[in-house]
Amino acid sequence: MAENKVVETANGDFNWDQFEQDQNRYSGDQRKEYADKYEETLTSIEEHEVIEGTVVAVTKKEVVVNIGYKSEGIIPYNEFRYNPDLKPGDKVPVYVENQEDGSGQLIISHRTARVHSAWEKVNGALENEEIIKGYIKCRTKGGLIVDVFGIEAFLPGSQIDVKPIRDYDQYVGKTMEFKVVKINHEFKNVVVSHKALIEAELEEQKKQIIAGLEKGQILEGTVKNITSYGVFIDLGGVDGLIHITDLSWGRINHPEEVVTLDEKIKVVILDFDDEKKKIALGLKQLEPHPWDNLPGDLNVGDKVKGKVVVLADYGAFVEIQPGVEGLIHVSEMSWSQHLRSAQDFLKVGDEVEAVVLTLDREERKMSLGIKQLMPDPWEEIETKYPAQSKHKAKVRNFTNFGVFCELEEGIDGLIHISDLSWSKKVKHPSEFCSVGDELEVVVLEVDKENRKLSLGHKQLEENPWDVFETIFGIGSVHQGTVVSSDNNGATVALPYGVEAFCPAKQLRKEDGSKVAADEALDFVVTDFNKEARKIVVSHTRTFDKKAVDDTPKASKSAGGSKAVKASNDKNEKSTLGDLDVLANLKQEMEKKDKK
Repeated sequence: MAENKVVETANGDFNWDQFEQDQNRYSGDQRKEYADKYEETLTSIEEHEVIEGTVVAVTKKEVVVNIGYKSEGIIPYNEFRYNPDLKPGDKVPVYVENQEDGSGQLIISHRTARVHSAWEKVNGALENEEIIKGYIKCRTKGGLIVDVFGIEAFLPGSQIDVKPIRDYDQYVGKTMEFKVVKINHEFKNVVVSHKALIEAELEEQKKQIIAGLEKGQILEGTVKNITSYGVFIDLGGVDGLIHITDLSWGRINHPEEVVTLDEKIKVVILDFDDEKKKIALGLKQLEPHPWDNLPGDLNVGDKVKGKVVVLADYGAFVEIQPGVEGLIHVSEMSWSQHLRSAQDFLKVGDEVEAVVLTLDREERKMSLGIKQLMPDPWEEIETKYPAQSKHKAKVRNFTNFGVFCELEEGIDGLIHISDLSWSKKVKHPSEFCSVGDELEVVVLEVDKENRKLSLGHKQLEENPWDVFETIFGIGSVHQGTVVSSDNNGATVALPYGVEAFCPAKQLRKEDGSKVAADEALDFVVTDFNKEARKIVVSHTRTFDKKAVDDTPKASKSAGGSKAVKASNDKNEKSTLGDLDVLANLKQEMEKKDKK
């Protein structure tokens, strides 16, 4: 048989019968009277208004606030995160959203109340330059987001502190003091600054520091910022700049090679402006100048070793010890007279040995040379490259008047344009050869004192004009081809690659027409000048003997000698195939080609 269970109530002694009798003891009017009196003890509130409440309890998740109403309101703790010191008894503004929800609970909000009054407070803080508190919520691009009076304000990275801040995250979750510096009502933007508070404190300290500044004074400072051109030093509220050239006696590529951020260093004041707003500092000046440590027995002519630290077209700077440099001019890198740049010989970082050429300890200047470590090729120039000796040379560059060739490193020579070819008329050396070509040359003249060599190329062969003089005598007839023509006349190609000039009047053919380009006809030599290497011919004279009166007279050059005239008169109609001398000339040229 099952046992009867006894149900225990919250208050077993409570007399429910008596309670029901007491309920019936009051009339309706009495009940209304008592209810009205109770209502009078409560605060009269309206929904959607801001009123002041009192904190009665604080937990990790909630804050209980009494506003003098039937029930107390509960607000999430995160709405008070900006105020970590919140405690029971504190007065806080709240916004009544609903007097009673479905469960009869009062619904209030602290965040909404703050937003309602925030703009009023922010404007007042800006106008009166008040110091306000704000909670840093998170990081954003370029700065931090701060909760101020319930609205979000922007704290730029440059306004966090007087010194540059590299880690913004360290401030997230902190409550700090700020000054409102800017409000944009149109976009509802607020900008605050913590740096402004610090600057105000440092201003007095800064005035004291500046008042005591003197040139040559040594101070301790902190590396605040590093740039490519120098280092900014915080001297305790006043900034100074160490230019990169004043960091080290030696050459450096970047200030980071010498100092690091936040490092404490001693500096010397080099200069400042009248208002002491720009302060020039030095670090290397605290150490002796490296030239003062240069060995006293170092003299001109001594050999030194060093490293190339800077290259320019005109030369290279070599550091022989930290802070002590010498210049090797490009002219002291090679015995060659050929124009070149220092980059053709050295590069930055090269370890080199050089000879001291000049040394000025007072001016702290030194010039060096490396060609002096090699024998001067010009000392034995007359023995190695005597006149009429034949050699191979490399074409280095051109000028309008000739070709510069290099026989060996340090030995250059010039082939004048007139010494390139016996037969070809060269207007510019580039028509004859190219830079880098190898040419056979003959030494024509040696000028050891001025380090000049005159070279020739055509002298490798005998002067063909000595032979041409016997072939193309005045009055001789040869077949030629018109190569080009203009108003003055035409250029005619004769045998053996010789070119002649035919005046315009002498181009008339027997039928009265004019000789055309590429037309091959007989021509009579009317003038021969060996010195000028010039031949004048006429086609008209082949059929009109009177036309000779219109042609130039024979020159009195070697081509006009009596022996030549006699030969010409005798062989006026001779052809090239009939001349033994040409056969001999041909054989001689073939032998030279084989050699």
